[in-house]
Amino acid sequence: MITYTKSLLAKVGVMLALCFLTPGTVLAAASPGSGNLKADDLVGVSFWVISMALVAATAFFFVETQRVKPKWKTSLTVSGLVTLVAATHYFYMRDVWVSTGSTPTVFRYIDWLITVPLLMVEFYLILSAVTKVSGGVFWRLMIGTLVMLIFGYLGEAGVVNTWLAFIISMTGWFYIIYEIYAGEAGKISVESAPPAVQSAFKLMRSIVVFGWAIYPIGYFLGYLAGGKPEDSAVMLNVVYNLADVVNKIGFGVIIWAAAVSESDKN
Repeated sequence: MITYTKSLLAKVGVMLALCFLTPGTVLAAASPGSGNLKADDLVGVSFWVISMALVAATAFFFVETQRVKPKWKTSLTVSGLVTLVAATHYFYMRDVWVSTGSTPTVFRYIDWLITVPLLMVEFYLILSAVTKVSGGVFWRLMIGTLVMLIFGYLGEAGVVNTWLAFIISMTGWFYIIYEIYAGEAGKISVESAPPAVQSAFKLMRSIVVFGWAIYPIGYFLGYLAGGKPEDSAVMLNVVYNLADVVNKIGFGVIIWAAAVSESDKN
């Protein structure tokens, strides 16, 4: 078991190194005069700190898959994939910010289009680990997620009026909240899930309500508050970065705690 764990750690280390060195190397080659991250660059430092936290979380989730029961391995692996994808993008976004001083909107939404659906899949996976769940739960969560993200991007990219895009994006978020509280997913959790899963489900949906509420705050400060462009860009990125570290790592920690609790019972 010890040998297997060491081998797993080595593989995780190599994989993370390949993922995280490539973006910075490519960008440095494209922008040789980009310079280094300055200590007083609040946005750049927040990108750096959060990318490191995501790397640590990735290694932790992947290693902990060996500790839990088989039915929990997929959920914990998905948590690791979420933080792995996010960390890779954060290294790249940090370099974009340091090199250009502009908000890496496209790269952030590429990250969200991969990681946020994976977070929604977690609701489906933890319920499926303990009971039968219809595919409708999965698809309703996906629809709400895509509406939220697509219109959020259209608003930030200036393709659609920022207020209209904000309202439609919020509608997608509210649809997700409805599904996990009053919809089929919420009912299955109450009626069929054991206490540990119910507790994890409640904490996860609390993150969707309160943790995800940080994102519209960032959108408002960045595009709707009417501040100076440079100040708005700083507020937008710092708030988005804070939201990502809370929501992505927090989701995984909740799932890990439920998995360990269920696995250690027997």
